[in-house]
Amino acid sequence: METLIPIINRLQEVFLTVGAEIIQLPQIVVVGSQSSGKSSVLESLVGRDFLPRGSGIVTRRPLVLQLVNVPPLEERRKQDNGIKAEEWGTFLHCKNQIFTDFNEIRKEIEEETDRSTNNKGISKEPIYLKIYSPNVLSLTLVDLPGITKVPVGDQPEDIEIQVQEMILSYISNPNSLILCVSPANSDLATSDALKLAREVDADGRRTLLVVSKLDLMDAGTDALEVLLGRVIPVRLGIIGVVNRSQHDLNTQKSLSDSCKDEQAFLQRHYPSLASRCGSRYLARTLSRLLMHHIRDCLPELKTRVTVLTAQYQSRLNSYGQPVEDHSATLLQIVTKFASDYCSTIEGTARHIQTSELCGGARMCYIFHETFGRTLQSIDPLGGLTELDILTAIRNATGPRPALFVPEVSFELLVKKQIKRLEEPSLRCVELVHEELQRIIQHCSSYSTQELLRFPKLHDSIVEVVTSLLRKRLPITNEMVHNLVAIELAYINTKHPDFTDAAQVSASVNSQQAEAGDGGKRWKNEKMPSEEKGPMPGFGSPSKAINLLDTAVPVSRKLSSREQRDCEVIQRLIKCYFLIVRKSIQDSVPKTVMHFLVNFVKEHLQSELVGQLYKQPLLQELLIESQETAQQRTEVAHMLEALKKASNIISEIRETHLW
Repeated sequence: METLIPIINRLQEVFLTVGAEIIQLPQIVVVGSQSSGKSSVLESLVGRDFLPRGSGIVTRRPLVLQLVNVPPLEERRKQDNGIKAEEWGTFLHCKNQIFTDFNEIRKEIEEETDRSTNNKGISKEPIYLKIYSPNVLSLTLVDLPGITKVPVGDQPEDIEIQVQEMILSYISNPNSLILCVSPANSDLATSDALKLAREVDADGRRTLLVVSKLDLMDAGTDALEVLLGRVIPVRLGIIGVVNRSQHDLNTQKSLSDSCKDEQAFLQRHYPSLASRCGSRYLARTLSRLLMHHIRDCLPELKTRVTVLTAQYQSRLNSYGQPVEDHSATLLQIVTKFASDYCSTIEGTARHIQTSELCGGARMCYIFHETFGRTLQSIDPLGGLTELDILTAIRNATGPRPALFVPEVSFELLVKKQIKRLEEPSLRCVELVHEELQRIIQHCSSYSTQELLRFPKLHDSIVEVVTSLLRKRLPITNEMVHNLVAIELAYINTKHPDFTDAAQVSASVNSQQAEAGDGGKRWKNEKMPSEEKGPMPGFGSPSKAINLLDTAVPVSRKLSSREQRDCEVIQRLIKCYFLIVRKSIQDSVPKTVMHFLVNFVKEHLQSELVGQLYKQPLLQELLIESQETAQQRTEVAHMLEALKKASNIISEIRETHLW
């Protein structure tokens, strides 16, 4: 299990350059109030003075501290190791530079902090420090700025909120252990560090409490109740330590001497807890807790890395490779787009929508549901009144009374009804044209991901297809218009499905005869209504006709003969209209498919190649968007990091976990 912490350190280094936010690595986060003794606790773990000290906020950037246990110098000399120092440190931002003087390490931390912060301000950008020593246990800790209340100097007014948000961003990681540092000479119930820890770790499963400055408690008091967990219980334990005083710092008292004095103090004041307190015990406890925590997190971490690797590989594939052969790339994209466009119409596309109809399925719905039902809803006699029919009959006979229903009146009226079929037919063409336009966006968004890399090529393809559809629309409209015009050009009363006029007349006569005396009255020369009533639209005969006035129709009851003539015409119109409607309902979809849909399918690729495959345009059309190029680079770096992480995790044998 000793190998687990170095492996986490290697994983941390792998994800530094790509952003470690997506992978939540196990680590120990040190949290405490300003001047709570955090720095002294960390230095006691290392055994050397290396952290900046002073008043106010000294730690103003997160410090990721990796402690690496190495063999002593004498042993390394036998192995011909190049570093001739017992202990040394390295910074990530100072590559290939080794610091053997820990005063230089402190100075570099101060200078690096000042590079990205202004006058006591804080920064979220971490500093990565790795310390190699035979006197440390392998650990990974994150030292965060101390919790403060009052801004100092040019610090922003919301410095307290900024520090708390930074701390919460680290301790919210469920794979992190929280090391709370709280001084013994303050009330533990008011500890800001414990308060923040409780927000993200309510049951205390990830929290370890360090009670610092045990030697500074008031005379006659001690921290026994606190250390035993009777004041505030903490799941991972409570460890008391004695920090070095300012006098010790001024006299440069060594940490080894401080550790001896710490043990002596604990033996005198807390003999029952001396073996479970102190800096050395804290280091062993942290190393043990971190190793066990890493062991518990590794299965989930391995799964996370595997899933992310597959996701980022898929994303990288979607961005494609940088363009080398412009001609081949353009032909490939154009061919793919044309193929996807036709497949969407045929219903064989890979990306089939489930939320709504699209492509050929929507065209089928337009033809048979929208257009078909609209035609079926048209009343063959809609808009025709009996007065209209009688007027047409009278106008067709001229000055002579008619013995039979004139054929001209039938043709005049049926053409008027057939004309009503033109508007829904043209609307059908418009709906199909709109769907063909929608398929362009559908293919751009789903089927041809490669196309999204090149905005100019995408826009040019959309423009070419739109132009092709625009050219075909008036041609198709003209053909559909001609379908109705053909029906209007010749009224075929000899159509096999058309009922003979004589049969209709005989049928109407027999029905009127069965109705009673209506038939007999029709045989009389004059009907009562004909003797007394005025002609439709001509006013009363007893009143002088004023040619300057508009005639006002007078409603009256139709005679038997007028009823017979109206009914004959109505039946003939209805019969012939149904024949024409059936023909239009069948021929309009065929016309739209032939002149619009199939034409576009057959000529789309050749049109695209002809318009776009031109040598001067190739370079311009295949300019990749800057956003795509940047995203490809970022995804490639992340994928490389994930693969390295996967290889590192795979080095762990199952026996290391137990």
